[in-house]
Amino acid sequence: MDDIVQQAMIKWPHVPHCFGWLGLDTRGNWYLRDDAAQHAGAFASGIPGAKGSLLRHEKLIEFIQRNYAADDSGQWYFQNGPQRVYVELQATPWIWRVDEDGGITAHSEVKARYLACLMDEYGWLYLQTSLGFGLIHTQDVGQAAKAIENAVWTVQDVVRADLPDRYKYACSPQAIELSAPTKKPTG
Repeated sequence: MDDIVQQAMIKWPHVPHCFGWLGLDTRGNWYLRDDAAQHAGAFASGIPGAKGSLLRHEKLIEFIQRNYAADDSGQWYFQNGPQRVYVELQATPWIWRVDEDGGITAHSEVKARYLACLMDEYGWLYLQTSLGFGLIHTQDVGQAAKAIENAVWTVQDVVRADLPDRYKYACSPQAIELSAPTKKPTG
């Protein structure tokens, strides 16, 4: 995490969290979700406009990726100074790129080590790595197939709906926040 972010967290420890404004798609792209996008539907719904606006500013993307983490309940967020901006996940918290030599790199450009390969009932491929669990980028499925054919990776079958619980991540922190009981003021 950036030093400036850690300093802001100390200086302003009680800034409210932000939900619904940032999304990560199945290709490792970041999206800003304004009010109109949020009102259109859930990030992963496929409804036109619900994803929001694709982020293209390289420095902002790098900043988000350096400060991307998960809380104890598996909700992923971007620590933006003193504020946690929780991330809506279209699929998984990590999107893996697979090199020709079998190397694995996250959407955040961090290298990872292979631990397991999984395939769901729809044919989507996932990796459990030293960094965590994620989906293999669609453009790299061919490289993954080579690793499987060459017996470098062994595929385990999984059910997509079981993945968030099994690998401890939440696809929609916003939905969790909205479903939480409202705290009544005391006194």
